[in-house]
Amino acid sequence: MVIRKSRTELEKMHRANVLVSQVLQALKEMIRPGVSTAEMDSLAEEMIRREGAAPAFKGYHGFPASLCVSINSEVVHGIPSPKRVLREGDIVSLDVGTIVDGFCGDGAVTVPVGEISGKARELLDVTEKALQQGIARVRDGNRVSDIGHAVQQYVEAHGFSVVRDFVGHGIGAQMHEEPQVPNYGEPGRGHRLLPGMVLAIEPMVNAGTHTVKVLEDQWTVVTMDGSYSAHFEHSVAVTENGPWILSQPQPTGGNGA
Repeated sequence: MVIRKSRTELEKMHRANVLVSQVLQALKEMIRPGVSTAEMDSLAEEMIRREGAAPAFKGYHGFPASLCVSINSEVVHGIPSPKRVLREGDIVSLDVGTIVDGFCGDGAVTVPVGEISGKARELLDVTEKALQQGIARVRDGNRVSDIGHAVQQYVEAHGFSVVRDFVGHGIGAQMHEEPQVPNYGEPGRGHRLLPGMVLAIEPMVNAGTHTVKVLEDQWTVVTMDGSYSAHFEHSVAVTENGPWILSQPQPTGGNGA
């Protein structure tokens, strides 16, 4: 069942996602060679709890940390560790979830560590722009598959591939709600978008094959061919006036269900 949010609920989700954005910005500023992924996780949890919020990922289905940190060929769900240290030329995906007043925020970015290759830079640029392409389809009356179609068309036009095995999702009082939001597919299918729906849109894009596997830790997802992967995500509300990226101010006149 797809749950449409009230104006009050959207305001809570806005606060949760603003906090996500603030945490991601602080993490981006600490990215440099020699920093461990455990240090980043500690900062994220400290910032979230300082605001009276809760880290949405910690303990979720047993996940042991507040932050997912995925490096290079890791796609998503990388577990922070003192032993994982950033190196010059890495790309690192940071995925953060928060809970504010019972409602969730979720967002992700992929950032370079120092100087990276031209191919890696292009991968980051294309993935971020693919997210923008998907968000642009979040319009009252469109279909969920219009989002994934836009992402896939943009990514594949630039010679990259979209992950099929992991997808975006509805979000609200639960981190994962209906509907699923794939980053691929034909347009005009799936749930009709209506004001008050909130979707976590999150292209996961690989430099090589779209196929992935889960490592023995039962969490970390990696590309099957060892190619680099990037991940960008926003939680986006459907309004009568177009998409509302919930980490940003509301579009003029927009409202929820």
